[in-house]
Amino acid sequence: MNPKGTLIIIGGNEDKGIETSEQNHLEFIEQSILAHVVRESGGTDANIVIIPTASRIPDQVAENYLEAFGSLGCKNLSVVDIRKRQDSDNPEYIELVKNAHCIMFSGGNQSKITQKIGGTGLHQLLLERYKNEKLVIAGTSAGAMCMSNEMITGGGVKEFFNKGSVKMNEGLNLIPDLIIDSHFIRRGRFGRLAEAVAQFPNLLGVGLAENTALVVKNCRTFQVIGSGMVILFDGSELEINDRNEREIGQEMTISNLKTHVLAQGYKFNIKKRSIKVVPMDSQMLSS
Repeated sequence: MNPKGTLIIIGGNEDKGIETSEQNHLEFIEQSILAHVVRESGGTDANIVIIPTASRIPDQVAENYLEAFGSLGCKNLSVVDIRKRQDSDNPEYIELVKNAHCIMFSGGNQSKITQKIGGTGLHQLLLERYKNEKLVIAGTSAGAMCMSNEMITGGGVKEFFNKGSVKMNEGLNLIPDLIIDSHFIRRGRFGRLAEAVAQFPNLLGVGLAENTALVVKNCRTFQVIGSGMVILFDGSELEINDRNEREIGQEMTISNLKTHVLAQGYKFNIKKRSIKVVPMDSQMLSS
């Protein structure tokens, strides 16, 4: 599949529904990631639809995005507030998504997105428009993690590398070759992403720091933007992978896990698993 749309996958802030939650800390705005979303969508006249389904505080999060996009000069903002699965069939919401230039998924719990949107008519509309049109689909934290086919739903103790420590389920199937994890550095999620890659060694594990994003074109290449780093786990050449021989809870071993650490501006070819060095003066955003 070579979709015409663009994915912007952001390792944003976690929604806890408390004072220090995402509603008060959309830090990627400060690094101009949200401004980049606007530019990719066609500018301030673009129709931007915010979907806060993942959040436990959808009203506050939606209002925060409306304010943030508004501060960037955006004029055509809407909220698709899906709280029950049947809301995905709401004709008003379907019409908003049909006319959107950008869909923005908030953070929270990625399983809420797949449970309430996955497999619905709205989901099918997203897939068709992403494949055939220049639609931008952006998401932060949970909204980023849900974009893959194999989606991390939780688990993982950062001190251990045990079988069963990561929980997986089906995502929105927007990008088939990645497994995405967010808050990767701050939350110490090395073990759970490594186990996910051990389980699916043909997929590329992506660990996103906060204030950092991937801009994915054609499901083939991405470029890093923002102030943090991206950790990539490539399990395609594992020499030892004893996951299948271990019982749930037992320690695992893998060897020859290729690891890349990318900063802003660098490009990566997902299909070829290769890095393209970008001159500093041509990088997309400053830190």
